[in-house]
Amino acid sequence: MDKNFYITTPIYYPSAKPHMGHAYSSIIADFFARFKKIDGFNVHFLTGTDEHGLKIQRAAEKKGVDPLKFCDEISKTFRDLSKLLNLSNNDFIRTTEKRHSLSVQSLWKELEKNDDIYLSKYSGWYSVSDEAFYSDDELEEVDGKKRSISSKSLVEWVDEESYFFRLSKWEKPLLEHYKNNPNFISPLSRKNEVVSFVKSGLNDLSVSRKSFTWGIPVPNNNEHVIYVWLDALTNYISALNYPEINDSMYKDFWPASIHLIGKDILRFHAVYWPAFLLAAKLPLPKRVYGHGWILAGDEKMSKSKGNILDPIEIINQYGLDPLRYYLIKEVSFGNDGNISKERLEDCINSDLANNYGNLCQRVTAFTIKNCAGKIPNKIKFEDDDLKILNKFSSNLDIIRNKIDNQDINFYIDFIVNILFDTNKYFNDQEPWKKKDNPLRLNTIVFTTLEIVRKISFLLYPIIPKSTLKALKIFSLDESDINFSSIGNNEFLIKDSKINKIDILFKKIEKNND
Repeated sequence: MDKNFYITTPIYYPSAKPHMGHAYSSIIADFFARFKKIDGFNVHFLTGTDEHGLKIQRAAEKKGVDPLKFCDEISKTFRDLSKLLNLSNNDFIRTTEKRHSLSVQSLWKELEKNDDIYLSKYSGWYSVSDEAFYSDDELEEVDGKKRSISSKSLVEWVDEESYFFRLSKWEKPLLEHYKNNPNFISPLSRKNEVVSFVKSGLNDLSVSRKSFTWGIPVPNNNEHVIYVWLDALTNYISALNYPEINDSMYKDFWPASIHLIGKDILRFHAVYWPAFLLAAKLPLPKRVYGHGWILAGDEKMSKSKGNILDPIEIINQYGLDPLRYYLIKEVSFGNDGNISKERLEDCINSDLANNYGNLCQRVTAFTIKNCAGKIPNKIKFEDDDLKILNKFSSNLDIIRNKIDNQDINFYIDFIVNILFDTNKYFNDQEPWKKKDNPLRLNTIVFTTLEIVRKISFLLYPIIPKSTLKALKIFSLDESDINFSSIGNNEFLIKDSKINKIDILFKKIEKNND
């Protein structure tokens, strides 16, 4: 079994500061990366910024600064956000780095050598905002201006010499790959979109521009720069030292386990990118997952619409882990999700403060008072204890399978239900009434402490900082977290001292006026 796992976020376009959509993609990727790590995988997690193209050049010109200086400043905000979100990424790539430019030009030469690139002329509609070309049937006219039907972005007419990639050549091989690899694109609705698009016929793709200079030069023709998507998509292998295919990084981690992206860039990742790879005779990623949008009202968050929910402001007000938990739980993964501060506050109070946090505090305080502050030594499990404990061991393989299929909804529902069941178990067992039966009291306490440990291990990929605080109860740290161990009902060291912890989550007082 391959124990290497390579996950990527989209590389973010630094034309403006990060918003909640960027945070969501990154947090979800971090969840998968952390889960795989605690399940014994060698994880490589990549994020970064896509810094070339006309949009960047115009944004820099508007500010009166050099494009690279502009990118340096904005890219830093994305790197800082990665730290603020407590991401576990191994690498942060920028497409302005030399390692990336060398990879892109190497890929170009390979495509050119295989006769998949040719020089011609391009005439058509181009969206600077989307960095994409559109056909007439993909456009609509609004107030006398042409816009993309899908993104609503303005398009402009482009008429210039361009290099083309023979995308049409790869229509049948792509359809064959989708057929033979049914899980290549997820979820199913996105796969159906892509298959329908490819079946409708593929036109050759313009992959260079002459009208601007901010990009990687075409090898042997400095009049052209490489079109942003051929440039940007290559980051996934440039970060692995391509074209050095015998390099350990490339050999260990390519093909990628999963490209995690927003649905708006699905075509580029599920059509153009695999076509480039097929043409270069390189392996294709194992999966492309196009998740939904984070909505404000009924609209996607965007700078142009002025409906940005700033993740930094939310974190400063409510804390990082509550935001991570809320986004993972509230947004049904794969679908669009409408978020609000009100629902975030409800989630903090119900799930984190009242459910998880209260359970940790409650059983700890009871143990300190009634078990000399130690994990009970003498225990004897009864059916009620094993019934709840064994819910973990009986679901180990199911959880792994669900994660491999990006079913976050199952994962979070499992945790929420177990938390509810555990609080009910502790209440129903009434250990405070068992002082004349120390064996039973000790067993109830031990069972509850074990469940707190197991749940904390499961919650770690979602709320790592908070769960590490909770695990201080048992003097456990990050290196002790192992997914397989949640199947062990006697992991905790008996007769060892437990520690009092501070309140994990403060309940938010709501004004009912």
